[in-house]
Amino acid sequence: MPNEVVVDTDVLIHCLRGRADARDFLKELAGSNILCCSAITIGEIFSGMKDEERYNTEILLNSLKVISVDRRIAEQAGHYRRTMKGHNLELDDCIIAATCIVAGAPLITGNAKHYPMGDIEKMIIPGKYR
Repeated sequence: MPNEVVVDTDVLIHCLRGRADARDFLKELAGSNILCCSAITIGEIFSGMKDEERYNTEILLNSLKVISVDRRIAEQAGHYRRTMKGHNLELDDCIIAATCIVAGAPLITGNAKHYPMGDIEKMIIPGKYR
């Protein structure tokens, strides 16, 4: 049975903007994993999407399993934001990290510094993202 992996917003944006290394990495992962994203990622993508990007954006997002934000995810995200005071965490990133915890899935990201949580597994996409 394939494993689920949660793809961070930045990786999807890199794919949509034509970065071959991000696209190739996701294609490789998709061969043996179920690619997922948080519902919050859909909002983040659409908030920065240009009108001419809509078609390709929808194709990419329709290929992913979208994990809804439920109470468990919201509570875990709030816990991260409240307890990790030394970090300037965005609530969106906390929700994505909490999605990984609840789903039991690693996070695929190019921005590891946005996810200082020690209890989530992170896979850093290769390339010039850090």
